[in-house]
Amino acid sequence: MPGRRILITGVSNFWGSRLAARLAEDPGVDRVIGLDTRPPGRLLRARITFIEADLRTPELGAHLRAAAVDTLVHNDISQFPEPGRAARDLHDINVVGTLRLLAAAAALPGLRTVVVRSAAAIYGSEPSAPSFITEDQARRFPLRTRFQRDVGELERLVEGFARRAPAVTCTVLRLQPVVGPTLDTPITRMLRVPVVPTVLGFDPRIQLLDEDDSIAALRCAVVHPVDGPVNVAASEPISLSRALKRTRRRSVPIAHPIYGQVAGALVRAGGLPPLSEDILRYLRYGRTVDTTRMSEELGFTPLRTTLAALERAAGIAPGVPG
Repeated sequence: MPGRRILITGVSNFWGSRLAARLAEDPGVDRVIGLDTRPPGRLLRARITFIEADLRTPELGAHLRAAAVDTLVHNDISQFPEPGRAARDLHDINVVGTLRLLAAAAALPGLRTVVVRSAAAIYGSEPSAPSFITEDQARRFPLRTRFQRDVGELERLVEGFARRAPAVTCTVLRLQPVVGPTLDTPITRMLRVPVVPTVLGFDPRIQLLDEDDSIAALRCAVVHPVDGPVNVAASEPISLSRALKRTRRRSVPIAHPIYGQVAGALVRAGGLPPLSEDILRYLRYGRTVDTTRMSEELGFTPLRTTLAALERAAGIAPGVPG
């Protein structure tokens, strides 16, 4: 990556900070610029150029022009409230922030690559979904939840930008749920409770992605971008029942009509945040995606399978009986 100048939005979150640290070590990268409203850790801040700004600020265009970047990694996308950000700000950050960012990026003459961290949640969790969903099937499913609608709108903005800027390669990574020992998500939280609520009569297939693999996929897209959306997920999906057995978690089957209410009460009793509609549907229907484009065009293969990612998140050594 000779002389690359890379700007990462949301540089203080999990993906932004780890990606920035990896790119800052690359001798072919001239400069890494991080943009966020929250300062990154002191060690990272010493290695990158940090811009404290909101994507919705009127000065965003001036910040990007001054940075003179050729690569833009849009990572400031949230499904759940994060420390320092209110839940009511999520839509503005996801959609309005993307709109402002792409408008500012259109004025950058040297821009060649845009990488967007999106989510396989755009497909939702549907009983009629095929065994492995391909990238061209996103519009086949209804956008039922707030986050689905945010992701759908965000990706339409990126599609419009790509049409207006054909010289820029725009890669959209649709990540399956990411798990790992340092991440705090609804799935990793469930690995910390002794009893997991499940839907009576349903045993969905789940497909995950290890946290380290998610960072590697982002870096791969920076180095070898491809046009359009790319599903990113670990191999070998597993059933929810097998996942719970392997992680030594008991399940409590609950009839669907009262599932949301009872599951919410169990989760709150464990001191955890409420379950989103996306997670409730995922635990009922699951979701698996086709990763042919990831391996053949992006040239990326995750190191950990779904089961290995789950074991690592749960602190279980590979090969240890469940």
